[in-house]
Order: sequence, then C-alpha cells, then structure tokens
Amino acid sequence: MIDDIRKDAEKRMKKSLEALQTNFHKIRTGRAHPSILDAVMVDYYGNPTPINQVASVNVEDARTLSVVPWERSMVPKVEKAIMTADLGLNPATAGNVIRVPMPMLTEETRKGYIKQARGEAETARVAVRNVRRDANNDLKALQKDKDISEDEEHRGTEAIQKLTDKYIAEIDKLLESKEHDLMQV
Repeated sequence: MIDDIRKDAEKRMKKSLEALQTNFHKIRTGRAHPSILDAVMVDYYGNPTPINQVASVNVEDARTLSVVPWERSMVPKVEKAIMTADLGLNPATAGNVIRVPMPMLTEETRKGYIKQARGEAETARVAVRNVRRDANNDLKALQKDKDISEDEEHRGTEAIQKLTDKYIAEIDKLLESKEHDLMQV
C-alpha cells in the first residue's frame, strides 16, 4: 500500500517535471530551435494540425529555422500560422521554403522571459508539493484506519519527502539551465 502511494506520487511528480520542460520549450531564447514552433497549429483542410505534421522544421543556422511544407499548397497557410501564433516571428518565403529568422532578444525581453520561466518553475514546484500533500494525506488515512502502523506511516512520509526534494532539485536545475540560455547573447 505504501509503495503504491509512493509510486503514484513519483509518477505525478514526473508529469509535473515534463510539463515544465514543455513550457520551457515555448519560451524562446535567441537561438533557433525547432521546438519553438511546436505550439503552432496550421489549418490543414479545415482541421487545426500541429506544424510538425504538415511540414519539416529544421535549424538552418544558429538564428534561422527553415520550414518546408510537404504540400506546396500549404506554404501560405503555414506562413500565416507562424505569423499569427503570437511568437514574435516574421517568416519569409522563398519558393516552397519558409525561413524563420530569430530576432535578437533585448535585455528587457530577456528579463521578461526569465520572469516567465521563474513563474513556470514555481508552478511546477507547487504541483510537486501538492502531490506530496496528497500522498501524506493518503498515508495518514491508512494509519488512521489502522491499515499501517505509525512507524510505517513515518517511513512513508520520509520517502515521499525525499521524492519531493529530488523533483524540486530537478526543477531548480532546469530553471538554472533555462536562465543561462536566456542570458547568453
């Protein structure tokens, strides 16, 4: 029973960490990275479709992405989707290749992105702590119902705290890495 609670808590904490990584990919740094366009949805014959399912997205150089739609008729739709995605990007079309230059980040925008990254990290920390609280409440309920002893409940609580500390440290490490990326010129 205690092991099940611990495994469930670990699974939920891992999901919080993965969600944070996904959110960090949406925060653009000054460098080109294909995951910047992951959130872009293209109108593909009336259905909103992720850009990576209608085109190949590649890094051309450190500051430019190249997007090549698989169907020539999709070029204007893909270009429009990138422009309207509210990413601050201005694609340029040359034939059937769409080039997306990454604008330089100003000091002000860098600080704004760092603030956003810290907010995302804090949200992930809160999610991990909520998982800890839920797991501890489950352990207390088991102990109250006399399904486990007080010592077992105490050991379970310590195991949950170690898991929490581990995932909080992972979140902090991801945040530090993202801040470092954002501050590089």
